[in-house]
Amino acid sequence: MQRRTLLAAALATTCLSTAAIAQDGPTIGVSWSNFQEERWKTDEAAIRSALEEAGATYISADAQSSSSKQLSDVESLISQGADALIILAQDSQAIIPAVDLADNNGIPVVGYDRLIEDPRAFYLTFDNIEVGRMQARAVLEEQPTGNYVMIKGSPTDPNADFLRGGQQEVLQEAIDAGDITIVGEAYTDQWLPANAQRNMEQILTANDNEVDAVVASNDGTAGGAVAALTAQGLQGIPVSGQDADTAALNRIAQGTQTVSVWKDSRDLGRNAAEIAVELAGGASLGDIEGAEEWTSPAGTTLWAEFLEPVPVTQDNLNVVVDAGWITLDELCQGVQDGPAPCE
Repeated sequence: MQRRTLLAAALATTCLSTAAIAQDGPTIGVSWSNFQEERWKTDEAAIRSALEEAGATYISADAQSSSSKQLSDVESLISQGADALIILAQDSQAIIPAVDLADNNGIPVVGYDRLIEDPRAFYLTFDNIEVGRMQARAVLEEQPTGNYVMIKGSPTDPNADFLRGGQQEVLQEAIDAGDITIVGEAYTDQWLPANAQRNMEQILTANDNEVDAVVASNDGTAGGAVAALTAQGLQGIPVSGQDADTAALNRIAQGTQTVSVWKDSRDLGRNAAEIAVELAGGASLGDIEGAEEWTSPAGTTLWAEFLEPVPVTQDNLNVVVDAGWITLDELCQGVQDGPAPCE
């Protein structure tokens, strides 16, 4: 993907110190919904690095999974002088008053990874419908018949339904043919692995453990599902995920998870930072390189950019090692007679 070269000319010709550049550049406020997922720390590092390169200042707040706290956080970031905001929304609807506040103060908003149903917020994410398709394809290839369980994401995150929609597209033909049956389905409050494990345990009990595959919507929920399966001696049946978390990639190497759709959050964070700086400098939403007009399922038309995900299975584990996403030691810990590169 072609990269933006924000402030390249200024950085090439100036002799100011890094501190001076940061002082003179825009301030970008980032409102995180939480830090429960491993990946957000990777995203943050990428955002910080890109802002530093652009001479911008990073400020942030962690809403700790509270929608009300996130509103207060955004107000605080604005009061601290944020020239643009990057918001990972805890709740796609509850965050709208924060967009109102930002708009009233002339501050642009980037909706980070999760849709904010408002045309004033630029939407930056990966193609989550395609992520869902990739998850279902990988599981269906391994287990083309039998009883399926769908472990969904948080009901307050629109991505949960985007993923589920993509999964259904792939599975529908097999469902119609009677090859597979969905015997259990549940949202996972706050994407918490413990909630996913509890849901999986209940579904296993309700079906007398007669489950052949699990389409889980991210690696945290996959981990919860695998824990429940392992407790019943069912480890090794196909399970999907996404985010390429270290533990999930290790599970793929060990054979207890089938796929993790890798969304390189280093790219997402870098792009978010660059977009925020452009918007802080006066660019309109439609001026952003790679932007396209997109209409949400609810009918809202907004400017968006979608990055491309990569499904990681035992067949291509090398890709995450070669990219420096995970070390060989982390990937292969505890693996015996595993796939390449753990052989």
